[in-house]
Amino acid sequence: MESSCRPCWARSPSAGNSWSSNCWISSRCSWNWTPLKNAAVPNSIKPLHSHTDSEGAAMSLPQQVNIVEVGPRDGLQNEARSISVEDKVRLVDDLTNAGLTHIEVGSFVSAKWVPQMAGSAQVFERIKRSDGVIYSALAPNLRGFEDALAAGVREVAVFAAATEGFSRRNLNCSISESLERFAPVMAAARLHGMRVRGYVSCVLGCPYEGSVPPAQVAAVANELHAMGCYEISLGDTIGTGTPGATRALINAVADQIPRGKLAGHFHDTYGQALVNIYASLEEGIQVFDSSTAGLGGCPYAKGASGNVATEDVLYMLQGLGIETGVDLNKVIDAGQRICDVLQRSNGSRVAKARMAQ
Repeated sequence: MESSCRPCWARSPSAGNSWSSNCWISSRCSWNWTPLKNAAVPNSIKPLHSHTDSEGAAMSLPQQVNIVEVGPRDGLQNEARSISVEDKVRLVDDLTNAGLTHIEVGSFVSAKWVPQMAGSAQVFERIKRSDGVIYSALAPNLRGFEDALAAGVREVAVFAAATEGFSRRNLNCSISESLERFAPVMAAARLHGMRVRGYVSCVLGCPYEGSVPPAQVAAVANELHAMGCYEISLGDTIGTGTPGATRALINAVADQIPRGKLAGHFHDTYGQALVNIYASLEEGIQVFDSSTAGLGGCPYAKGASGNVATEDVLYMLQGLGIETGVDLNKVIDAGQRICDVLQRSNGSRVAKARMAQ
């Protein structure tokens, strides 16, 4: 996914603010949170507009959608081929030039466990930042947050799993233990006026526990929101979700968290990513994570494909008349360029079709 699909950097039992700090906040935790000062404000979301379904029933879709581009971080982190800082910088700059306004650039985690993210500080130092664009990074503990802060990062992300099985295998700790690790990150972010985005993985299926009750996802998402995460990204890590399950999930989480603070993060393992995004649009979700060229995957879920391709999401949204402010052709170029570097095929159907013309 997404945020939680990565080799664990907390395998050691040692504690403290080291890379091996063990993990999450108990279900009984209460977190007193006040709005951050001088925090960046996300792009304004336009109101919904109406259309009709095949039976003529009134439906609503947003006039505008925000895309969170996760390719430079979530897309590249599990690639076997070494990627230079120069190529990572070029990718981020290409995506900026394409009009994307939120790009997840890298992770401040142990290079031992996630070697592809070892140069994140250098990438942040060298990218050409554009006004109005959020350049964020994963910072799962206080050490990571401090390194991100030193690199000039102004927004970070933390992640949790919706199931104990995935949490223990991916993070080497329970959900409650993992949440406890975020408390100092949230406190430091508040002190420095930084926003924190939260991820929840395995929201529509777990490789170890199977189906996941929506109420279980809602409980974890609510903990992250209560701690101060301004937005919660709901990740279908293994791509097993369907539109009906997606609707049920959103409604369950929305009973505790406003829909305007939710985002969708879908993988296309079973070819359901776009229909799940469409169902989410109808349920009032207006922010979606995606990865150029469909880069990404999950080493803990056999057969799980990459994130839904940004190009494919943009093509669908444009066809629906929904504004994104992103240049599809420039994203296609950016995706193909990094695929050439990686010597791998492009995972975007739209990109393949356009390039074949």
